[in-house]
Amino acid sequence: MSSAPEPGAQLDAASPLPPDIEAADEPVKVPLAIEDWATVVIMALLACITFANVLVRYFTDSSFAWTEEFSVFLMILLAMVAGSAAVARDRNIRIEYFSEAGSMARRRRLAQFGAAMVAILFFLVAGLSIRVVWDDYRFEETSPGIGVPQWWYSIWLPIVSTAIGLRAVGLFIRRGRKVRDEDVAS
Repeated sequence: MSSAPEPGAQLDAASPLPPDIEAADEPVKVPLAIEDWATVVIMALLACITFANVLVRYFTDSSFAWTEEFSVFLMILLAMVAGSAAVARDRNIRIEYFSEAGSMARRRRLAQFGAAMVAILFFLVAGLSIRVVWDDYRFEETSPGIGVPQWWYSIWLPIVSTAIGLRAVGLFIRRGRKVRDEDVAS
């Protein structure tokens, strides 16, 4: 097995990542296992629900009415949880031409700026979606497929959006510490 290149070494053409990118799971205060296990549970639920629906449809020529609605909800929740994990691991979408160019201090500051923008966006989404949840609750909206209260589904948007915002704040703080540590070292 080959070892990882030393920091500052030239990038090998076969290597998928630049050598100065940190490990995906740097130390964080809130364990990343929360998102990892939530992903596992959601995927298991999706698989079980879909498998059960296929069996019922095969043997009875009808299907469970609730499976499509609940599966769509779980897929949206899965995307949000995965987004939280991506932000915590600093694996969110970026334009590499800008994010990988320049000095390491510039790159870290750009990472801080990106984390701040993600935090602002998701705290805004969380704040605005609270109004949606309140309206769903107040007007007793029901889901179109099975008629359960709509807020059972919409309550997760502000919760997970807040989690993503907090993960972005944590990333901002970690990147700020690294910038200060580099300034002290030089």
